[in-house]
Amino acid sequence: LRFDEQVRVVVFKSQVKGVFCAGADLKERAKMDDTEVGEFVRRLRNLMDEIAALPVPTIAAIDGYALGGGLELALACDLRVAASSAKMGLIETTRGLLPGAGGTQRLPRCVGIGLAKELIFTGRQVDGEQAASMGLVNHSVPQNSEGDAAYQRALTLAKEILPQAPFAVKMGKLAINKGIEVDIASGMAIEGMCYAQNIPTRDRQEGMAAFMEKRPPQFTGK
Repeated sequence: LRFDEQVRVVVFKSQVKGVFCAGADLKERAKMDDTEVGEFVRRLRNLMDEIAALPVPTIAAIDGYALGGGLELALACDLRVAASSAKMGLIETTRGLLPGAGGTQRLPRCVGIGLAKELIFTGRQVDGEQAASMGLVNHSVPQNSEGDAAYQRALTLAKEILPQAPFAVKMGKLAINKGIEVDIASGMAIEGMCYAQNIPTRDRQEGMAAFMEKRPPQFTGK
């Protein structure tokens, strides 16, 4: 996906009705020794980092439970859409653990430090509407009879992104992700570097031409 130039948006969904991702299999985990657990979590953390580093926008379609590592997967995505009936939580402390695949870092950046601490310390689960109210998800939608309301809303969101200039979207994502980690002056420099890479693109020229000619632009990602 990282190197496929035809890919413009990635949507993560589950094929299991009622469950987005329930997190680690604790029965399997219980059979591991301490070294194996550490290696397992390290690999899981690396996977989440790879997802977060995808150059194109990513959307998590949460149509059911997203618990522990399941919510960490959703947090590794750029955008999240949840059914109002979905249940989300970093529940690790209820099992004698702490989030180990990015949850302690991505949740505070998503909802703020105080609320993230409360959710992690208590292991509380929240539904889609609560998640939307705290900014954990971008949208909450009523569940449908097929059980895929969040996925359908995620597709609609993806279709809003698809017509836009692919390289400009990628540079926008990069500027946001890198800039949020530094002071504002450094962030402005990062934005400037991303903008400079976008200036010579054919898509920028196409966008200007389409505006002047009063027609929809036809972006190619070049």
